[in-house]
Amino acid sequence: MSGLSQSKLICRVLQWISSAALILLAIILISFLIKETIILSKLLFSASDSISIYLLVDELIIYFLYFEFVALIIKYFQSNYHFPLQYFIYIAITAVIRLIIVEHNEPQLFIIYSVSILILIIALYIANADRLKPKE
Repeated sequence: MSGLSQSKLICRVLQWISSAALILLAIILISFLIKETIILSKLLFSASDSISIYLLVDELIIYFLYFEFVALIIKYFQSNYHFPLQYFIYIAITAVIRLIIVEHNEPQLFIIYSVSILILIIALYIANADRLKPKE
């Protein structure tokens, strides 16, 4: 077996292992998504005070984070085993928004989180620039 065919075989095996692991991760995330749906429905029908409304919003953002990770795995398989950078930035923006909602007591942290969202949006703009897109 030549060195080139050995490296192709190793690449295929590693690709298969990583794909299997991502499918397993997707199944786990979908089960968490179902669990969050149940928690959200319970909170929705029992939300009467301000504490449970904050909990509802927090759980809703966690729900979106699970959904975004599942969408990232789907996009990985659709884009020929490649993770698009934009999806990671979307997930980061959602996570920072969750931090703003949950940790809204300290104004300094609020400013830091807001600046980090601005930086992420600028990074998203740069990542979506036409000059960075692959030529077809």
